[in-house]
Amino acid sequence: MAPATDCSASVPVQFPLKLVDRRMIAPTVGHYRFVRDDGQPLDFQPGQFIQVHFEYADGTPAKRSYSLATIHDHALGPGEAVEIAVSFVPGGAATALFEALGPGHPLQASGPYGRFCLQPGDHNRRYLLIATGTGVTPYRSMLPLLAQAMAERGIEVVLLQGARNDEELLYGEDFRAFAEAHPAFRYVPCYSRGLPDDAHPDARHGYVQQHLAEFAPDPATDIAYLCGNPNMVDACFEALKEAGLPGAQIRREKYVSSK
Repeated sequence: MAPATDCSASVPVQFPLKLVDRRMIAPTVGHYRFVRDDGQPLDFQPGQFIQVHFEYADGTPAKRSYSLATIHDHALGPGEAVEIAVSFVPGGAATALFEALGPGHPLQASGPYGRFCLQPGDHNRRYLLIATGTGVTPYRSMLPLLAQAMAERGIEVVLLQGARNDEELLYGEDFRAFAEAHPAFRYVPCYSRGLPDDAHPDARHGYVQQHLAEFAPDPATDIAYLCGNPNMVDACFEALKEAGLPGAQIRREKYVSSK
């Protein structure tokens, strides 16, 4: 993941985390739920990320960045949960760290960081959210704010999520349920390996960049978010620019695998 600069006035701090539970949400992706082990909440903006600190086998300090997947109504104040999605990389030092974690095990983290957030000054009529892999994680965290914006500003939201198959469609059940509860939210999973047998009418076969034009990006109405595979982010960025969206209306974050 390529982190951006801060999007809020909160000052990043270092803090201890304690694992509460973990579950696999894809064959090579785990969902981890932590709480801060110092009794403090984590005050963050949806779309931000934390950094997990650890050491390589030779004692060299290392860190990895993970977008927060936590769904929390921030109007109620900061919450306790710290949720992230972790992609397992064969032979990866961070993968070994997370695979060895059990309930109650501690980690050191810092944050929050990043500006890949919904901006309070936005006056758009539609958000185009585009993601592949764990790049969809920040959009899960944004759901309460999107619901608020749909209710207060009457906006529409389209989420195009790329995956090879239904098994690798991260948080698909969360987004489907949100779409059913919010008619202004359209969920469009894009499967590169072929549609599942019981595919929803909004499902598409192919890559997200192949279907972006179908939703007619419009500089007069749209703000777009791109997160995930660098090739996808670059392809969609060029397509959005060709559609007339200025750079200020295209917010992007690239994810890269690290060992």
